[in-house]
Amino acid sequence: MSVSESKAKALAVASAILDKKATDVLILHIAKLTSLADYLVIGSGESERQARAIADHVSDVLKAEGHAPLSVEGASSAKWVVIDFGDVIVHIFQKDIREHYALERLWGDAGQVRVPEERAVKAAKPARSTARPARTRKRV
Repeated sequence: MSVSESKAKALAVASAILDKKATDVLILHIAKLTSLADYLVIGSGESERQARAIADHVSDVLKAEGHAPLSVEGASSAKWVVIDFGDVIVHIFQKDIREHYALERLWGDAGQVRVPEERAVKAAKPARSTARPARTRKRV
Protein backbone atom coordinates (compact mmCIF):
# COMPACT_ATOMS: atom_id res chain seq x y z
CA MET A 1 0.00 0.00 0.00
CA SER A 2 1.37 3.44 -0.89
CA VAL A 3 2.03 6.16 1.67
CA SER A 4 -0.77 8.31 0.20
CA GLU A 5 -3.22 5.41 0.59
CA SER A 6 -2.00 4.90 4.16
CA LYS A 7 -2.45 8.62 4.87
CA ALA A 8 -5.99 8.52 3.45
CA LYS A 9 -6.74 5.55 5.71
CA ALA A 10 -5.31 7.40 8.75
CA LEU A 11 -7.49 10.42 7.94
CA ALA A 12 -10.55 8.15 7.58
CA VAL A 13 -9.76 6.67 11.01
CA ALA A 14 -9.43 10.17 12.53
CA SER A 15 -12.76 11.15 10.99
CA ALA A 16 -14.45 8.03 12.40
CA ILE A 17 -12.93 8.73 15.83
CA LEU A 18 -14.28 12.28 15.76
CA ASP A 19 -17.73 10.96 14.76
CA LYS A 20 -17.95 9.49 18.28
CA LYS A 21 -16.83 12.71 20.00
CA ALA A 22 -13.32 11.56 20.91
CA THR A 23 -10.91 14.20 22.17
CA ASP A 24 -7.24 14.96 21.51
CA VAL A 25 -7.16 13.16 18.15
CA LEU A 26 -3.65 12.96 16.77
CA ILE A 27 -2.12 11.38 13.65
CA LEU A 28 1.60 10.55 13.79
CA HIS A 29 3.61 9.67 10.68
CA ILE A 30 6.03 6.99 11.89
CA ALA A 31 7.13 5.39 8.59
CA LYS A 32 10.64 6.88 8.78
CA LEU A 33 11.10 5.68 12.37
CA THR A 34 9.90 2.07 12.17
CA SER A 35 8.74 -0.65 9.81
CA LEU A 36 5.88 -1.40 12.20
CA ALA A 37 3.38 0.90 10.42
CA ASP A 38 3.17 4.14 8.46
CA TYR A 39 0.79 5.99 10.81
CA LEU A 40 -0.45 5.93 14.39
CA VAL A 41 -3.83 7.48 15.11
CA ILE A 42 -4.49 8.28 18.76
CA GLY A 43 -7.70 9.44 20.41
CA SER A 44 -9.24 9.62 23.89
CA GLY A 45 -12.63 8.74 25.29
CA GLU A 46 -14.17 9.83 28.57
CA SER A 47 -15.27 6.34 29.69
CA GLU A 48 -14.99 2.64 28.91
CA ARG A 49 -18.33 2.81 27.09
CA GLN A 50 -17.20 5.70 24.88
CA ALA A 51 -13.79 4.12 24.15
CA ARG A 52 -15.50 0.87 23.13
CA ALA A 53 -18.01 2.76 20.95
CA ILE A 54 -15.18 4.66 19.25
CA ALA A 55 -13.25 1.45 18.57
CA ASP A 56 -16.34 -0.34 17.23
CA HIS A 57 -17.19 2.60 14.98
CA VAL A 58 -13.64 2.80 13.57
CA SER A 59 -13.70 -0.93 12.78
CA ASP A 60 -17.15 -0.70 11.17
CA VAL A 61 -16.32 2.35 9.04
CA LEU A 62 -13.06 0.92 7.76
CA LYS A 63 -14.60 -2.52 7.11
CA ALA A 64 -17.22 -0.75 4.97
CA GLU A 65 -14.34 0.82 3.01
CA GLY A 66 -12.73 -2.61 2.51
CA HIS A 67 -10.11 -2.42 5.28
CA ALA A 68 -10.83 -5.09 7.89
CA PRO A 69 -8.62 -4.89 11.00
CA LEU A 70 -5.85 -7.47 11.29
CA SER A 71 -6.14 -7.46 15.07
CA VAL A 72 -8.07 -5.76 17.88
CA GLU A 73 -6.73 -5.81 21.44
CA GLY A 74 -8.17 -4.44 24.67
CA ALA A 75 -11.79 -4.10 23.52
CA SER A 76 -13.15 -6.06 26.48
CA SER A 77 -11.83 -3.64 29.12
CA ALA A 78 -11.75 -0.60 26.76
CA LYS A 79 -9.14 1.24 28.83
CA TRP A 80 -6.68 1.08 25.91
CA VAL A 81 -7.94 -0.39 22.63
CA VAL A 82 -5.46 -1.08 19.83
CA ILE A 83 -6.72 -1.72 16.30
CA ASP A 84 -4.13 -2.87 13.76
CA PHE A 85 -4.88 -2.16 10.11
CA GLY A 86 -1.33 -3.06 9.03
CA ASP A 87 -0.14 0.30 7.76
CA VAL A 88 -2.23 2.25 10.31
CA ILE A 89 -2.40 1.42 14.01
CA VAL A 90 -5.16 2.99 16.08
CA HIS A 91 -4.92 3.63 19.82
CA ILE A 92 -8.09 4.57 21.71
CA PHE A 93 -7.46 5.45 25.34
CA GLN A 94 -9.36 6.56 28.36
CA LYS A 95 -7.83 9.93 29.29
CA ASP A 96 -5.97 8.86 32.43
CA ILE A 97 -4.43 5.83 30.69
CA ARG A 98 -3.32 7.99 27.76
CA GLU A 99 -1.64 10.46 30.10
CA HIS A 100 0.16 7.61 31.86
CA TYR A 101 1.58 5.96 28.71
CA ALA A 102 2.13 9.21 26.77
CA LEU A 103 2.63 7.70 23.30
CA GLU A 104 3.01 11.22 21.91
CA ARG A 105 6.23 11.56 23.92
CA LEU A 106 7.43 8.07 23.01
CA TRP A 107 6.99 8.87 19.32
CA GLY A 108 8.19 12.46 19.74
CA ASP A 109 10.35 12.33 16.59
CA ALA A 110 7.37 11.40 14.42
CA GLY A 111 5.81 13.95 12.12
CA GLN A 112 2.26 15.05 12.90
CA VAL A 113 -0.46 15.06 10.28
CA ARG A 114 -3.02 17.80 10.67
CA VAL A 115 -6.49 16.54 11.50
CA PRO A 116 -8.94 18.62 9.42
CA GLU A 117 -10.09 21.51 11.61
CA GLU A 118 -13.72 21.54 10.51
CA ARG A 119 -14.10 17.96 11.76
CA ALA A 120 -12.50 18.79 15.12
CA VAL A 121 -14.49 22.00 15.54
CA LYS A 122 -17.73 20.35 14.41
CA ALA A 123 -17.25 17.57 16.96
CA ALA A 124 -16.47 20.04 19.75
CA LYS A 125 -19.42 22.41 19.22
CA PRO A 126 -22.42 21.77 21.43
CA ALA A 127 -25.76 21.32 19.71
CA ARG A 128 -27.77 24.51 19.48
CA SER A 129 -31.34 24.44 20.59
CA THR A 130 -33.89 25.84 18.16
CA ALA A 131 -36.67 25.93 20.73
CA ARG A 132 -37.88 29.37 21.74
CA PRO A 133 -38.57 30.23 25.33
CA ALA A 134 -42.24 30.25 26.25
CA ARG A 135 -43.87 33.66 26.13
CA THR A 136 -45.58 34.91 29.20
CA ARG A 137 -48.38 37.43 29.31
CA LYS A 138 -48.36 40.32 31.62
CA ARG A 139 -51.26 40.32 33.98
CA VAL A 140 -53.00 43.62 34.35
